Amino acid sequence: MLTKRRFAPLFVVQFLGAFNDNVLKFALLFLANFGAHHTALSGEMLATVSTGIFILPYFLFSAIGGQTADAIDKRILIRWVKAAEIAIMAVALLGFAIGSIAILLVCLFLMGLHSTIFGPVKYSILPQHLGHHEMMGATGLIEAGTFLAILGGQLLAGVLAPWEAGVAATALACVGFLASLAIPPAPPSGRLHHIDWNVFKGTADIIRTASRDRAVVLSILGISWFFAAGAVLVSEFAPLVSGTLGGSKAVVTLFLLVFSTAIAAGSLTVNRLLRGEVSARYVPLSAALMGACMIDLWASTHGFQVRAAGLDIARFFAAAGSWHILIGLAGISFAGGMFIVPLYAILSTTTPPAERSRVIAANNIANSLVTVVVVIVATAMIALGSDVPGVIGMLGVATLGVALLLRGMPRRDTA
Repeated sequence: MLTKRRFAPLFVVQFLGAFNDNVLKFALLFLANFGAHHTALSGEMLATVSTGIFILPYFLFSAIGGQTADAIDKRILIRWVKAAEIAIMAVALLGFAIGSIAILLVCLFLMGLHSTIFGPVKYSILPQHLGHHEMMGATGLIEAGTFLAILGGQLLAGVLAPWEAGVAATALACVGFLASLAIPPAPPSGRLHHIDWNVFKGTADIIRTASRDRAVVLSILGISWFFAAGAVLVSEFAPLVSGTLGGSKAVVTLFLLVFSTAIAAGSLTVNRLLRGEVSARYVPLSAALMGACMIDLWASTHGFQVRAAGLDIARFFAAAGSWHILIGLAGISFAGGMFIVPLYAILSTTTPPAERSRVIAANNIANSLVTVVVVIVATAMIALGSDVPGVIGMLGVATLGVALLLRGMPRRDTA
C-alpha cells in the first residue's frame, strides 16, 4: 500500500505531521532547559504546561473538526491543514531564533489545533480510498508510522540546536504539503452537514452520535485507555531511569526506542495474524498481556539494585535485571500495538460514512478526558508517597480491568 496513491501520500502527510509535533515540543523543552534563554517556568512545570497547551484544542475544537471533515472534501481540508502547518512552523522558527518561549507555546497550541482537525480526517478518509480487506493493514501502517515519527521527532530535537530543529520542521512541513497535493478526492458522504460553531453543543452532539453503537463505545474506551496509560508511562521514563534505575539520558533514549519500535512491530503483526480481517479477536488478550507486562515491569524495577548513578547504556545492560526490564517494556509496547490497531479499524469501518469523522472526533475528546484523569491519579499517587514503579503497577492492574471489559466486544466484523 505504500506504493499506491490512494494511501502513500496520506501516510507521508500523517508521518511528517506527527514528526513535527514532537520536534516542536521537545526542541522547546530543550531550549528552556539547556539554552541560554531563561523562563519563569521550571523545566518540570514547562513540560506539564506544554502538554496541557497541546491537549487543550482537543477539548475545544474536536467537534468542529469532526463536523468539518464530514461536510467538505477531506482532500481539500488536508491541504488547508498542511498549508497552515507551514505558517505555524515558520513562526516557530522565529521563536527559536529569538529564544521566545511565549511564541513557541503559541505555536504548540496551534499545532495541537492542527492535530485536532487532522485527526478525524486521517482515519475517516481510509474507508473511502481502501477496500475493507485493506483497512487492518493500512491502520497498522498508520499506527506504526505515527510512533516511529514520534520517536524520530524526539531524537532530532535532541541532536540539533533549537533553531536548526525549527528549520528542519519548516522544511518537513513543506514536504507534507506537497504530499497532500497527491491525495485523491474524498467528497463528503450522505446529506450536507451544518457546522455548529457552539463548542459545547457540538461536543454534546458528536458524543451522542458516537454512543449509539456498543462496539464503537468500547473501541473508544479501549483507545482512550491505551493513550492515557501510554502518556503516563512515557512521561515517567525520565524519573524512572534517573531515580529508580540510576541511569543516564542515554538510557531514557533507549527506553523510548524500545517503546516506539515494539509498538510499531505489534501494529504490523496483528494485521498478519488477522490476515486483513477487521476483528477484535486479539483485543482482550492483548490488553491482558499489556497489563501483565506492566505488573512485571513494576516488580522488576521495584527490586532493581542501583550500583552507581548515571549509568550509560553499556553499564545499564551489565546490571543485573536490566534485560528483564527491557523485555517487560517491549512486551507492553508490542501488546499495545496489537491492541490499538483493531480498535481503530473497527471505529473506522463500523461507523456510517456520513458520521465517521464526527465519531473519530468524539474519540479524540474521550482520549483527552481519560488522559487528564489518569495523569491526575498518577500525580496524586506520587504526591502521597508512591514511587514510579508503583504508578506502573497501578496502570497494570487497571489494564487488566480494561481487558475484562473488552471481552464483550464483537470478535468478527461481517462487513
